[in-house]
Amino acid sequence: MSSIAIRPIHRAVGFYEAPIGKKAVMAVTGLVLFGYVVAHLLGNLQIYSSDPTQINKYAAFLHNPANAIALLMARTFLLVCVGLHITASVQLWLQNRAARPIGYFKKDDVPASYAARTMIWSGPIVGAFVTFHVLHLTVGSVLPLHEVEGGAFLSPDVHYNVITGFQNPLVAGFYILAISLLCTHLYHGIWSMFQSVGVSHPRYTPLLKKFAALCAIVIALGNISIPVACLAGWLKV
Repeated sequence: MSSIAIRPIHRAVGFYEAPIGKKAVMAVTGLVLFGYVVAHLLGNLQIYSSDPTQINKYAAFLHNPANAIALLMARTFLLVCVGLHITASVQLWLQNRAARPIGYFKKDDVPASYAARTMIWSGPIVGAFVTFHVLHLTVGSVLPLHEVEGGAFLSPDVHYNVITGFQNPLVAGFYILAISLLCTHLYHGIWSMFQSVGVSHPRYTPLLKKFAALCAIVIALGNISIPVACLAGWLKV
C-alpha cells in the first residue's frame, strides 16, 4: 500500500484522537440513535390503532424474510453506533480529566462529562432493558410468544405479546424506569450535541435546551403510555 493511500487513514485516526474528533463521533452517532428512538416510538404507537392487526402488519413487514438482510444490516449499524457513542464519550471524559489539574472545572467539558458519568449508572440499566426487551418480544424466551400467519411465514403477534407482557407490573415497571433514564440522557444529549461541535450561543442555547426537553418529554410520555395503558386495562387483547 502506498504512502498516499495510508495518509487518509492517518488523518482520520489523528482527527479522532483529538477532542473535536471524539465530539464529532458523539454528535453523529447520537443523531443516528435519536432518529432510531423516534422511529421506534412511531412503530410502537401503532398499538393504539383501531385496527388491532395494524402493529402486526408492521412487524410482519420487518420480519419478512425478504427484508432479513436489510434488517440485519440496520441492527448491526445501530450496534456500531452505540459502541462508538459510548467509547467516544468515555474516552473524551478520561482525556479531559487527565489534561486538567484536580479541582479545575471547565464548562466546555460538561457534555462529555455528563454523558460519561450518566452512562456509568444508566448505561447498564438501559443495556439490561434492551436485552430483556429483545428476549421478551423478539426471542420469546422470557414470556411465551404468540405468532400469527403473515402470508407464507409466521410473524410475532405483537399486539398480543405487548399487551400481555406489560400487564405484568414488574415488566412494565422495568420498561418505565429504562425509558425514563434513556430520555434523561436524551435531553442532555440533544442540546449538548451542538455544543460539543462548537455551536454555542447565549441566545440559541436556551432554545436548544427547551427543544431538547420537549423532545425527551414527548418520547418518554409516548413510550411510557403503552405499559400504563396495559396496566390500566385500556389496551386489551
